[in-house]
Order: sequence, then C-alpha cells, then structure tokens
Amino acid sequence: MNKYFHRTICLSILITGFLYSNNAVATEDYDSKKYGPKSPIIMDKPINVIFDHRVHTEQAGLECAACHDDIFAMQRGVTPKSGQTMSALAEGESCGACHDGETAFASNTMCNSCHFQPKDLKTTDPHPHAASH
Repeated sequence: MNKYFHRTICLSILITGFLYSNNAVATEDYDSKKYGPKSPIIMDKPINVIFDHRVHTEQAGLECAACHDDIFAMQRGVTPKSGQTMSALAEGESCGACHDGETAFASNTMCNSCHFQPKDLKTTDPHPHAASH
C-alpha cells in the first residue's frame, strides 16, 4: 500500500509538471506591437465591415508600416474620413491600395471577407464566411 501511494503521488507530480510546462509554452504573450490589436476592428458605418490585423500581419506576413502611416493613421479610434466607399477602393484608396486584384484579392470580390451581417458576430469566428487571403 505504501509503495502504491508513493507511485501515485510521483506520477501525479510528473503529470502536473508536464501539463504546466506545456501550458506555459502554449500561452505565449501576443505581441500587439508586431501584429496589431488582437481583436478585430468592427465598423458599422457606413456599412458593416470587419478588419483583422492578424490576417494581414500573422498570416500574410505584412509589417505594420505597409499600411501605417501612409494609408491609415496608427491611432486607435481614428477612422479615415475618405476612401471608405467601394468606388474609392476601386480607385486605389484605403484598402484598395493593396486589394487591387494583383497585390491582393480585388476589393469587389470575396465580399464576405470584409462585409458581414450583424447576426454573424454571434459566432466565435471573427470571419464567419471569410475565404482565406
């Protein structure tokens, strides 16, 4: 009985240590200076649009300077005053600077990558209908 008790305690300690060490590796801090805000930006005016910095930085490998400060101000809560219409994007303003069909998918394609219906935000997926960039 004593031998079994000691084995159980040692095994429990080993398993607990293993779980904690794996958890420490898996929960590395998110680097918002490198990848931008962790949460997507949701705009509801003039139309529902969602923007996820992580799609552009982590997945596409862009640096913040690719868009900031030439195209967008790097300041929380500042929405561009112009260039937020589909016709402005088609003329290369705002997101259309890259979403021209050559650099990235054209702004008049893959609508659900950016546009959403308010009911879509109830899901845990920030891009419920988005195709990959």
